[in-house]
Amino acid sequence: MEQQLTLDQIQDFKGKYPKQLWYLFLVEMWERFCFYGMRGVLTIFMVGELGLSDKESNLKYGAIQAFVYAFTFIGGIFADKILGFKKSLFFGGIIMILGNLIIVASPKEYFYIGITLSIIGTGFFKPNISSMVGELYREGDERRDAGFGLFYAGINVGALLGGALIVYLGKYVSWSSAFLAAAIVMMVGLLTFLFTKKYLGPIGDSPLKNINVNKRRIREITVYIAALVSIPLILIMVQNSDYTDYFMYTIAPLSIIYFLFETYRVKERKLQLKLLAAFVFIFFYFLFNAIFEQSGGSLSLFAEKNLSHVLLFFSIDPNIINNSSNSLFVIILSPLIGLLWLWMAKKKMEPNTIIKFGIGFLFLAASFYIFYFTRFFADANGITSLGVFTFAYFITTIGELCLGPIGMSTVTKLSPKKLTGMMMGLWFLASAFGQFAAGKIGAEMSTTDNNASLMTKLMSYTDGYYQLTFYALVSGIVLIIMSPLIRKLMGEVK
Repeated sequence: MEQQLTLDQIQDFKGKYPKQLWYLFLVEMWERFCFYGMRGVLTIFMVGELGLSDKESNLKYGAIQAFVYAFTFIGGIFADKILGFKKSLFFGGIIMILGNLIIVASPKEYFYIGITLSIIGTGFFKPNISSMVGELYREGDERRDAGFGLFYAGINVGALLGGALIVYLGKYVSWSSAFLAAAIVMMVGLLTFLFTKKYLGPIGDSPLKNINVNKRRIREITVYIAALVSIPLILIMVQNSDYTDYFMYTIAPLSIIYFLFETYRVKERKLQLKLLAAFVFIFFYFLFNAIFEQSGGSLSLFAEKNLSHVLLFFSIDPNIINNSSNSLFVIILSPLIGLLWLWMAKKKMEPNTIIKFGIGFLFLAASFYIFYFTRFFADANGITSLGVFTFAYFITTIGELCLGPIGMSTVTKLSPKKLTGMMMGLWFLASAFGQFAAGKIGAEMSTTDNNASLMTKLMSYTDGYYQLTFYALVSGIVLIIMSPLIRKLMGEVK
């Protein structure tokens, strides 16, 4: 029988990346293909196939995405306390596959049931793979940021492929084929994990592996049953956005109280301050997502109706651009921005992590001003330039790269090992509230008149993008001003 790798053997790797990172990269890439492909078609499917208004589809989009990320918080806790990352990831993957296959059977009739299963599955899958990446490195290993950068690239390769293919299949082939493609690639990702998990050694094992086997199994089975029992409740809340509001407004204070409770239990003052610093990053990540995540909601509907189909002399569906250009730009720009930080570090000019977050918001503000500026390129019918729209995404991506990859890495560095899953869960819970807020904001931008002209819709959406420009600008300035205080909380963590 092959001897299991030890944690020291895994962390004592040579070169820039541990080999296990490449396996996790592939697993995450296929899961993100499934997730971002699905995300990109939600609003246009609900408007075109379910007959919802722009306002209703924005609210339901926000609700669905909020539940996806809220469940990552719950999944992170269950993995930390009972299942371990490996079992949690496998269970989540199976549920996601089932969710997609249910929609394949009848997209209109079973859409909400399938989406509910995808919500639960992603919650168990997503936070745990990120946490396993963090465990590949010893504390203080300077290669960690590069590892998360590569992992982030995996997310975006999957998002690029899924974002383009699933939109194309849904709009030009059939919706069943789109959801079937999502199920198939998720199967590929899960099989990749099963064949490579032996190389992870003890990383992701159950935290209860030292207790009685029967007791451990009872607790694990209880988690699985609780997840399945929650299906009707989540289904009701997804279908009725008022219930989503009640849920989100309840979970917000509860999650903060739980965070403060765990922070208090740590006792060591230095670690408490680090956790508070991590919470600041998480809070601003929520603000960033409330603006950035218009991409799957209002920007998706804007692309569907108000953009031309011409980009650099090529004819292309605007929603393929909306759903995949950000990922393409991440893949292109990530190594370039990484080299820029290295060059600045050699010159002793590299901004610290907090300043980078602030710069990210400034670029976000600039990009939404460009989205607003598309109104000046519109023709009399309310159709505007796909090229200007795409350039706005280029600027958005620079902002995202100033905080996305380093944000996850920073949170893992600031978190004690036993609380890593919870803190990654909070990171994704910030995304949940960001998505929830994004849906609300998108709904406010939408015209209430379903028969409004395209010009009216264009003016309504671009007015909203102008307001978001201001919010992003203020957030960036506040972060930069606060940077000295946050640096003190972080201690020796860079």
